[in-house]
Amino acid sequence: MKEELIFNTDLHFEHETWNRELDFWQDELESFQNRLNEMVMRFTDKYVYANVEKFQNQLSIHEGVMNSIRNQIQMHESNIADHYRKNEDSMNREMVKKHLEIRNRMENQRDIISEMKKNLFSFLTEYM
Repeated sequence: MKEELIFNTDLHFEHETWNRELDFWQDELESFQNRLNEMVMRFTDKYVYANVEKFQNQLSIHEGVMNSIRNQIQMHESNIADHYRKNEDSMNREMVKKHLEIRNRMENQRDIISEMKKNLFSFLTEYM
């Protein structure tokens, strides 16, 4: 079986893409938090408050996951930099495995955030 080389530049490019996506999600979470704060100001209904709190908790969880992913990316970037300093342009299997784990986390987070946004928009449409 032929082994495929995976180059640092390819991994770095994907890291940059993920960081931009995480930045976008962070902006979205802030926007969603602002909308939820508006809900608290407009309504006194316990159902609305309960749902606002539920969504605020989800936003907090997403922020924590996003920070964890950012940390993983940064650690991986540091490893890439170490390889670069040693004039090594390809990664070892363990580091590629870690990269694939980060990719999987990003894909899962996309799905989770998408579902949360759908639910949040439904809630906001119902009450705004």
